[in-house]
Amino acid sequence: MVAANATSPKKGKTNPKSAPSNEEMLKYYRDMLLIRRFEEKAGQLYGMGLIAGFCHLYIGQEAVVVGVQSALIEGDQVITGYRDHGHMLACDMEADGVMAELTGREGGYSRGKGGSMHMFSKEKNFYGGHGIVGAQVSLGTGLAFANQYKKNGNVSVSYFGDGAANQGQVYESFNMASLWKLPALYVIENNQYAMGTAVSRASAEQELYKRGISFDIPGEAVDGMDVLKVREAALKAIEHIRSGKGPYILEMKTYRYRGHSMSDPAKYRKREEVDDIRSHHDPIEGLKKQLIESKIASEEDLKVIDKEVRVIVNKSADFAQTSPEPDPSELWTDVLREV
Repeated sequence: MVAANATSPKKGKTNPKSAPSNEEMLKYYRDMLLIRRFEEKAGQLYGMGLIAGFCHLYIGQEAVVVGVQSALIEGDQVITGYRDHGHMLACDMEADGVMAELTGREGGYSRGKGGSMHMFSKEKNFYGGHGIVGAQVSLGTGLAFANQYKKNGNVSVSYFGDGAANQGQVYESFNMASLWKLPALYVIENNQYAMGTAVSRASAEQELYKRGISFDIPGEAVDGMDVLKVREAALKAIEHIRSGKGPYILEMKTYRYRGHSMSDPAKYRKREEVDDIRSHHDPIEGLKKQLIESKIASEEDLKVIDKEVRVIVNKSADFAQTSPEPDPSELWTDVLREV
């Protein structure tokens, strides 16, 4: 049985095409649990008035980003929308810096000036959270163009939701990416409701992976609540892309447990629906069951991981509340450039 604190090597140090080792399986569990606990804590801080503005939680969707990230190599880029905290943590960004940015503190990734929807880390190849719906898709396509121009062999991954999938700029991006065979992976996180309208009421074609057909972009639907199925699909898609065949679309069938944002009471769906997903399709509980049944870890091993994760999250909350606010002089920093 593998020790509970075992971790896999950093991204890019192993061959992602190989079957995941026991250590990597435990890392997927830990990474998803870290996102879940972090988001729960962020929700608490928001309720206490310590996080201002909008706050979009990723609870329920953890398997998508953890599974896709496990298939990437060093140098691949990630860009997403405003439901972005989970993506940051999956890119190995520090919980302290992410939480400090949420509370608008100097120790945050954008020095406390970006908040929930505007965090970046060039060092981790994370190119934002973006507040404009669908904007990340065109920017991510630009990253893919840069990769092709530089011939660096890297892939750009653009995450966006079912609501953003209806934006016009998405299809302009699809057209260019297919025309120029850009190394772009488009991940549609279909959490069923966009801001609050069910996919069935907003999309004439509800199988969103088919949106690339007219641009000759292959795609497939994936169980986004199963991290191993996500990883398998991501590996297939990225192999297609790295071979020079152009972009690929993955529609992740996932689900968010909370409302669109912290201010959304989510009255457009029944509580029974949410409870059913939690009870039968939760990504963390599903992997936990598999780890125990495969004797990769025991219940006690996984409790140790949970304890370690809670320490990290509580520390990030303390850091976020004690880090100083930005000095007023920072108002003009990184905003204007003298020419």
